[in-house]
Amino acid sequence: MLKDRYDNPLTTTSEAVRDRYVAALDLLLEGQARVRESFETLTEDAPDFALGWVGLARTCHFLGDMPVAVQAMARARSLSDHVTEREASHIAAMDLMVAGKTADAYAAILAHVSEYPRDALIAQTCSSVFGLIGFSGQPGREAEMLAFNAALLPHYGDDWWAVSQYAFSLCETGNLAEADKQIDIAMAKNPANAHGAHVRSHVSYELGHTETGRAYLSAWLRGYDRSGILFTHLNWHEALWALEQGDADAMWRQVDAAVAPEAETGGPAINVLTDTVAILHRARLAGLDVSADRWRHVSDYALRAFPNTGNAFIDIHAALAHAMAGRKEALDRIIDHPAGPAGDLVPGLARGFRAVAQGDWADASRQMMRAMSDLARIGGSRAQRDLVEQTLLTSLMQQGKKDEARDIAMLRRPLLAPMVA
Repeated sequence: MLKDRYDNPLTTTSEAVRDRYVAALDLLLEGQARVRESFETLTEDAPDFALGWVGLARTCHFLGDMPVAVQAMARARSLSDHVTEREASHIAAMDLMVAGKTADAYAAILAHVSEYPRDALIAQTCSSVFGLIGFSGQPGREAEMLAFNAALLPHYGDDWWAVSQYAFSLCETGNLAEADKQIDIAMAKNPANAHGAHVRSHVSYELGHTETGRAYLSAWLRGYDRSGILFTHLNWHEALWALEQGDADAMWRQVDAAVAPEAETGGPAINVLTDTVAILHRARLAGLDVSADRWRHVSDYALRAFPNTGNAFIDIHAALAHAMAGRKEALDRIIDHPAGPAGDLVPGLARGFRAVAQGDWADASRQMMRAMSDLARIGGSRAQRDLVEQTLLTSLMQQGKKDEARDIAMLRRPLLAPMVA
């Protein structure tokens, strides 16, 4: 029986189908362009190959195209009577995830990965901050993600995908020296790995290596297709460094060309919304003028792309956009109807952003402070959650409480202490 790159048997006798599946899966694991097109072509040419449909479903699920994801999973299910035991479990686990049954999906995926640890397409649903663990809303999610990736590593050796995911977990739990070492190993094995370049950016950010981080990412992005899954987000990282270096013109060029909704990149809607909101807000906190039109445009996008609540990370960014755009009804809807596992944190943070928009810095600091002990539950990375940390510090400084702001920064996020100096 033919096998994929990770030695998993595949229900196909065609080497061409096997090779195209391996190539499409690698594009997904790399975060490259044309992932969807690769799986679409595979399913058109090999409609009876069940895992091709699962790959298409996972890709569309990540990109936010749920109708196609659901249809693809229905097709995969229809073929599940004629596959291996591993593939049947693979299909069942992904079916639960696409159906939105996240608790059941998580249990099924953990059981599947325990039995088939080298099934990378299933394992990657839990390996990153935007995965089932990352968005679980549970305390200790960062440590859990590290444990998950560490348990995978013995089964993958120096595989570039597994090592890069492990490096990200190390970074998010504060082991920066080892993260730095591991991501260098991963990128040496596959320099085209966009997820690896992303991890390298996070490690550089956490280490405070602004100049070298920006130079590395700027050079790496020159060879990356703008329709790549991570194009928006990697450009956000570079724009953030440009802002930190006081290069506002470069930052705005990058936002307009590669981050904002109008840029129309291949990035998932979650990145387009959250990255645009984050860079606009952080620019404003840095003293730059952010036009009302920019806030209205991203608020409009939030209403189109995410009309319902349910993911705290998305919801707080949408709330910030609506607050700055003066969209009271949209903001109140988020405050009054929180949902999802970390929904309890959303109203307070949303009220805090409303207070910022109104210039009520005392209320802003009170609201932000209440969320600090559990902030990681909202999801996203440390770098992304600095949006909230910086808002708290700014609100304190606006009240003349510079010493308090400095103490909080040194206790919680020393990386941000220079903004209080």
